[in-house]
Amino acid sequence: MPTQDTDRVPDPVTRHPGTPLPDQGQEHPGRTEEMEPRPDHGEDSYQGHETLLDRAAVVTGGDSGIGRAVCLAFAREGADVVFTHLAEEAKEAEETARLIRAAGRTAVAVECDIRDEARCDGLIDRAVSELGRVDILVNNAAYQMSQPDGIEAITTEQFDRVVKTNLYGMFWLTRRALAHMPRGGSVINTTSVQGYQPSPHLLDYAMTKSAIISFTHGLAQMVAERGIRVNAVAPGPVWTPLIPATMPDTTTFGEQSPLGRPAQPAEMAPAYVFLASPQAGYITGEIVNATGGTPLP
Repeated sequence: MPTQDTDRVPDPVTRHPGTPLPDQGQEHPGRTEEMEPRPDHGEDSYQGHETLLDRAAVVTGGDSGIGRAVCLAFAREGADVVFTHLAEEAKEAEETARLIRAAGRTAVAVECDIRDEARCDGLIDRAVSELGRVDILVNNAAYQMSQPDGIEAITTEQFDRVVKTNLYGMFWLTRRALAHMPRGGSVINTTSVQGYQPSPHLLDYAMTKSAIISFTHGLAQMVAERGIRVNAVAPGPVWTPLIPATMPDTTTFGEQSPLGRPAQPAEMAPAYVFLASPQAGYITGEIVNATGGTPLP
């Protein structure tokens, strides 16, 4: 029997930190460098194979978390990347841009609050101006805020921010991008395990993630004849700055997954690379579940 090289095939349970995690509250939107442990975006592990050579990608929320990991992976696969960040995330965005450029690709960091339709249109126009087209659109930026005290605690201001960020922005960006996307293009949305199994304290967030699933299924059918594929990734618990910035207690975050720990952003990025790649050419209207073993429909 062949022996397994555990250095090459790490144990999925122990390869990254599990619970209990240090409790660490932060102000929204959170800071990567203040997190303990520091999130892994694939800086020292992701190896590209030119799967996306010379593709032009737009990634929202690319300053940190899953978005940064996707930007890094896309760049190491040969893509040029335009990505968004909020004004207060400018320092985080500089690090993402550095990682992209270190891979030898073009990085364009754009301050953009995707709750604004005109700014969404301007982002896509900027991408076309800088890169010539949009081959890949990753709708990843999202907002959540835990409200354990029930629906009465969800203010209209919070509800509006969640829906505008998670749904309106995705809709506006996709609509604009499709006008510049050639055949073979790919739209990838970030949904969540919450879209299937909503946690009561994330009621409004979970509602939008369910809507993203429906949007993905419907749009995939709408644009199939145009040669454009539309898919989504449904992460389970992932260790990103959004967690300490929006959760009252992070000590047990991720322990509910069968693997017993939260994912690192680097573990999400390969799903996005695959869905964007020619190897996924017959895959559209699908949701890739990356939940650490939590079964979803």
